[in-house]
Amino acid sequence: MDKLVIEGGKPLSGTIVIQGAKNAALPILAASLLVDGTVIIDQVPKLLDIDVMLSILRDLGCRAEHIGQSVALDTASLHSSHVPETLMRQMRSSIFLMGPLLARFGRVEIYQPGGCAIGERKIDLHLRGLEALGAEIKETGSRIICTAERLKGADIVLDFPSVGATENIMMAAVLAEGITTITNAAREPEIQDLQHFLNQMGAKILGAGTDTITIEGVRSVVPCRYRIIPDRIVTGTVMVAAAATRGQVTLQNTNPAHLTSLIHVLRRAGVQVVVDGDIIKVGGASRPKAVDRIVTNPYPAFPTDLQSQVMVLLALADGTSLMKETIFEGRFKHVDELVRMGADIRIDQNCAFVRGVPRLYGATVEATDLRAGAALVIAGLAAQGQTVVEQVHHIDRGYDEIETLFNRLGAKITRYSAALNNRVIPG
Repeated sequence: MDKLVIEGGKPLSGTIVIQGAKNAALPILAASLLVDGTVIIDQVPKLLDIDVMLSILRDLGCRAEHIGQSVALDTASLHSSHVPETLMRQMRSSIFLMGPLLARFGRVEIYQPGGCAIGERKIDLHLRGLEALGAEIKETGSRIICTAERLKGADIVLDFPSVGATENIMMAAVLAEGITTITNAAREPEIQDLQHFLNQMGAKILGAGTDTITIEGVRSVVPCRYRIIPDRIVTGTVMVAAAATRGQVTLQNTNPAHLTSLIHVLRRAGVQVVVDGDIIKVGGASRPKAVDRIVTNPYPAFPTDLQSQVMVLLALADGTSLMKETIFEGRFKHVDELVRMGADIRIDQNCAFVRGVPRLYGATVEATDLRAGAALVIAGLAAQGQTVVEQVHHIDRGYDEIETLFNRLGAKITRYSAALNNRVIPG
């Protein structure tokens, strides 16, 4: 497995261009299966999760090329609606294929998906939504078979505003007969991006970004070219890293409106954040202040995907902060690693009490999931001495060469690849 070696203690400085959003690209790639023809998606980052999704699409019969930041996907040769179990277990987002494959073929066979071990993430809401549209679902062990002669519009109320379930139902309903209404829908920017993409192909969807989405079914959709939104979690990760290292960083190709809750938290911590169009400037010249209470909740509240990164900043703050995690019960696995670096953090059920320390110290730590890994990289950048982050494959799921990204801002991170006999891969 690859590992990152970080020489810490240097403030980040410079300008960085933010990659396209992984969490927007994956459902949009899946939604491309609704069309018969070639779709071109721009600003698609080169990530492990994207590679897995493209491998699945090729296995289903599609032709897929990822050149630069663009993916050309030809679905004309799509011939299968059976997603291999080996590929599904590599990535939870493979669940997005259920809706479009069911809509196009009237049948889809999948398996329970894999992904980061950050807590229980059932797919019940996905299955119930598809059942409401007329699908018959049979489960045998980990195998799930959905069939439907013709999907029909329905009024669907989600028990929880699940992003994945909202998107899967949206995609399936595009070709359903009649009108579908999703109540208590998730409101994330990635759902709005999916709506824009589907509508550009000829779908009729309204309401993404609110808690009620309406889809009027159409007989078919047409190919298009589409550009993915910037990745708000990568943007937030770099912003927090700039603040934690007391640096001065300019981020280009951002959407500040997607990061209102984070900007509010950073300003409460005394971090300077200046917004100018799609540019965000972050300055953290002094020690951050504690933030009395941060609670993760569905968008537009504070995102769970930035909880671990912000905890690093609070670990260095002056005073005691409280972070409450309400989305995933397994999202505090990074705490033990931060404590190994000198942080003073106590966990009580779903709350973390973070008493700030003047500095962190380099150590060998392990990335347990995607966002925890990003947090440990930030901790390594801010710490005194050398930090080794192991299990980097988790980080590669969501960050396009995270070492290169930070090295452009003056960091010193080196990747060692076990596959190349520990030869150093320059960052």
